[in-house]
Amino acid sequence: MKTLFGLFLVLSLPAFSQTYYGFSPTSSSKQTKAEEVFLQQQQSERYKNHLKELTKEPHIAGSKANERVRDYMAEVMRKAGFQVEIFPYDIYLPVMPGTAYAEVVEPVRIPLNNKEYIHHEDPFTANPDLPVGFNAYTGSGDVTAEVVYANYGRREDFEKLAAMGISVKGKIVIARYGGNFRGYKAKYAQAAGAAGLIIFTDPGDSGYTKGLVYPEGPYFNESSIQRGSLLTADWTGDPLTPFEPALPIDGKKKIVRKKPEEVSGMHSIPVLPLPYGSAKEIFERMKGKVVPAGWQGGLPYTYRLEGGSDLKVRVSVQQERKIQRVYNVVGTLVGSESPNEWIIAGSHYDAWGHGATDPNSGTAMLLSLSESLGKLSQAGYKPKRTIKIAHWDAEEQGVIGSTEWVEQFRDELNAKGVAYFNADGAVSGRNFGGASSPSLKGLIIESTKVIPYPDSAKSVYDHWRKQSPAPPIGNLGGGSDHIAFYTHVGIPSWSGGTGGPSMYHSNHDTFYFYEKFSDPQFNMGPLVERVFGIAALRLANADVIPYNVSRYGTDLRTHFEGIQKAIAAYDKSENKFSFETLLKASDELKKVGEACEAALKSANTAQLKTINAELLLLERQWIDQEGMPFGHWYKSLYASPDPYSGYASAILPGFQYEVANKSTANLTKWEQKYLAAITRLKNKLENITTLAK
Repeated sequence: MKTLFGLFLVLSLPAFSQTYYGFSPTSSSKQTKAEEVFLQQQQSERYKNHLKELTKEPHIAGSKANERVRDYMAEVMRKAGFQVEIFPYDIYLPVMPGTAYAEVVEPVRIPLNNKEYIHHEDPFTANPDLPVGFNAYTGSGDVTAEVVYANYGRREDFEKLAAMGISVKGKIVIARYGGNFRGYKAKYAQAAGAAGLIIFTDPGDSGYTKGLVYPEGPYFNESSIQRGSLLTADWTGDPLTPFEPALPIDGKKKIVRKKPEEVSGMHSIPVLPLPYGSAKEIFERMKGKVVPAGWQGGLPYTYRLEGGSDLKVRVSVQQERKIQRVYNVVGTLVGSESPNEWIIAGSHYDAWGHGATDPNSGTAMLLSLSESLGKLSQAGYKPKRTIKIAHWDAEEQGVIGSTEWVEQFRDELNAKGVAYFNADGAVSGRNFGGASSPSLKGLIIESTKVIPYPDSAKSVYDHWRKQSPAPPIGNLGGGSDHIAFYTHVGIPSWSGGTGGPSMYHSNHDTFYFYEKFSDPQFNMGPLVERVFGIAALRLANADVIPYNVSRYGTDLRTHFEGIQKAIAAYDKSENKFSFETLLKASDELKKVGEACEAALKSANTAQLKTINAELLLLERQWIDQEGMPFGHWYKSLYASPDPYSGYASAILPGFQYEVANKSTANLTKWEQKYLAAITRLKNKLENITTLAK
């Protein structure tokens, strides 16, 4: 089978056109040969074996099982020829899972199940170490109260409740997953005076309304529970050490830590997640007003805003917090010509349970990639720039491991960071997609053109774009390990892979689920490995770093137009703020970028080192030392996590913050900041153009 697949690959590749940006004719020829060798290394069986080993037991951050995963990854990368380092950090983490319990108390007493069913088809679901449903960084408490339904628990949902005269003070809020980061549901519920919070996955969002449920189908069944963190500090990473790495307490360098009571993002009310099979016991007994349009979910009852005085629910949660050790594993393949220019690919490896799709499909892919790159180097094609492959710990608790590493090596990353590729859950289905900073969009798109899509005559690019002239590539926001690289330091980043229905953060996210529903032939792991590998190798080997610099101006205009429209929807003043200056600056930046790209096609070889040093700093021009008003840790003027939803991207976050608050007070201030950043970027591009001629 391996021979046949290799033959198919070699025969198929010439059907796909190859375009190299940043390569001289001589370098292009060598790159073609390197890619041919690389694209013959991938093996479905190898990917499968890594995934099976990584997910054989639940491995939450801080556990002995997670340390066993750590050691396995380190050994694989060492054997592949990477220099492997393990970086320990002491993090303020919950002692997980703690205890979490809920019940209906009145009018009848019904314990509410908060752990997934055991399915004999899936032996992994019987593992005794699988946790109950819980949320990290919940408050502790035991409360019994009436119930209020808050839809998705978004800011606008709580505002809607208040407008309808519904108070949540002293009551237990029940909200469905979706619409925002779960931590904001807790934040808004606590701010509104709620005594506790239940979060459930509604079958209208992931359940029987979508199709067959597990184990017969890939959708949440009545016992499936989404776990997750609630941490919403004004920074990403360890809650006690913003801006500084949480180095070991017993280490040489001492880090000043905040006191827990000084951190506002760790909530005090008890919060727990429930499956919809338990939530239905509450909804069927609610007697209040019918919900407004858009609030009805998929349970077979009319959803109501309140349960009434006859319905009482108990939520009991106890969860200790203390300093605990976590570990990042970073492997390095030192560049042969420019070792101080780094391309980094990473994924977290800690999971809420077995973690087959999230995150370890990405972990297994990166381990396979390290082996393929090692074989490529042994064949005489060592990358010119350094490639690092990183496995981050404690992402699930708040994107912590990667953030601490970035804070530890901030200065080096600022000087050396070419790009960061994120592979969190990167092989979770058959649909390819991704999101990127502007300067990497061209690279990713071109890389997919040379890779065949399994069981198809199409390339990944053609499968991705379908009938559209170009594939839909999104804009990075929050939710994973690119955050510190992209929004704190200003390193161009990409997050991508394949997706599909998943058992997200559930005990049902097992190797059995993966093999049955996500990728039965295990051929998507090699596909994603090829995309990551080709993109990394083109960045590593190009004579000129192949950034898509004209895309800055193109994307800026689109985003400014969107913000202009959003502000016009609420600003009814006579002297409206004008975006004309910013739009003109965007157009000028695009022209300068196009001129720069044209000049780089025949760049002065004597200036290549200086040109690359300047290119490497382009994304850093968005960094503003004052940071964002919702959190000074977020330094990029271009992108940040949405401060009100957590997961979504806030592109041009200074302006987006004004829009979210329906404000015009600071528009001029942000205009000046963005014009200054565009000017810095434009000056860099003009200098590169001059150097290239």
